[in-house]
Amino acid sequence: MPIGLPRQSLLQRLDVAAHEVAPAALALVLILASCLPPLVPGQPGLLPSAAPAAVFFWTLYRPRLMAPLAVFALGLLSDLLSGAPLGVNTLLLLLVHGVVLTQRRVLARQSFLVVWVAFAIIAAGLAGLGWMLRTLLAFTILPVLPPLIELGLIVALYPAFSWLFVRVERSLSAP
Repeated sequence: MPIGLPRQSLLQRLDVAAHEVAPAALALVLILASCLPPLVPGQPGLLPSAAPAAVFFWTLYRPRLMAPLAVFALGLLSDLLSGAPLGVNTLLLLLVHGVVLTQRRVLARQSFLVVWVAFAIIAAGLAGLGWMLRTLLAFTILPVLPPLIELGLIVALYPAFSWLFVRVERSLSAP
């Protein structure tokens, strides 16, 4: 340890570690919540995975806290829990991460409305690509309506997810 730097206590190191994993842990909780059984018996679940919204937000505002390895792990877990073909959600989340990183300098300075529209465009691309990949892997044309409903829900819910993420982000910034 360099001379002159104070040693961190165990609690301080745990606090730093908790701050580092908070975005991925929150995304994990949201992925798990999207896999819960429906509240109304006999009705299909209508809560889309919040993983794209989480990856989008955290990559845009705190890219260091949403590393590619974390995105990969979240995508893999999402694949396993949702029953999607292995690698589809992983690829889609890594694409979100990559696209946002390339546009981060422009998007981070924009108003919420512009960011929301950017998210909607990226989510639409994900929905289309995800549908195509699942169709190719199933060797049959899958219905288009479920991905469109999920797209509408995730875009409509993005402001609520963003509000939650901002609250967590502010708590991470607090001393």
